[in-house]
Amino acid sequence: MADQVLAGKVALVTGAGRGIGRAIAIGYARAGAAVGCAARTLAEVEAVAAEIVAAGGEALAIRADVTRPEEDAAMAAACVDRWGGLDIMVINAGISGDRRPIAESDPAEFRAILEVNLFGAYHCARAAIPHLIRRGAGKIITIGSGLGHRPRPEQGAYSASKAALWSLTRTLAEELAPHRISVNELIPGPVVTPMTQELAQRRGSVFGIEGEWAKAPEDVVPLAVFLAAQPDYGPTAQSYSLMRRAN
Repeated sequence: MADQVLAGKVALVTGAGRGIGRAIAIGYARAGAAVGCAARTLAEVEAVAAEIVAAGGEALAIRADVTRPEEDAAMAAACVDRWGGLDIMVINAGISGDRRPIAESDPAEFRAILEVNLFGAYHCARAAIPHLIRRGAGKIITIGSGLGHRPRPEQGAYSASKAALWSLTRTLAEELAPHRISVNELIPGPVVTPMTQELAQRRGSVFGIEGEWAKAPEDVVPLAVFLAAQPDYGPTAQSYSLMRRAN
């Protein structure tokens, strides 16, 4: 059994039905946290929550679309109603979209990516902040991307959304520091998930970064636990990367 470094904590993870979000939710439960597992597909988070409970942990499955502020508010409230508060918010839900030059991109798809990756993160943070403040301290962890620091061709919308998310992360860190709430970015780097495997089959390659570490979702968990377990006056406005090379 993993060390219970998050014992007594309540965490909320978006995009928890699959991939990185699922791995972090399970990892937090193993570390002792009660975990709200949120995603648009209820069946997926119900399966994750059931797995956590079967292993002796505490979990709650929540259906939520992060682009809808009222649903974000409801998912945060659900955790508070169940466990009495909220300590950790992991903003993980995101989409990537197709790869095309900006000049050939679909404006509707470009906007949709920003809606989920940026505005969805904004709504999630805004929903969680009052509960974290009432707790007296807390953590917000945004799941960023190396493309938010160093964009690549044909990924303009995703790169722009993650660059804006990194700026949002730093702004939140400054605003919430007086409340002992730290806000940091976790960059997983290339992770093999069902989504990326499907993209690889369609495109022949999904990562295209020679020598990079293509990891499993579970490889992201130790860093996610590390960030959640930092002291109340620990690091904030920082970007932590699992990429092998500088962003």
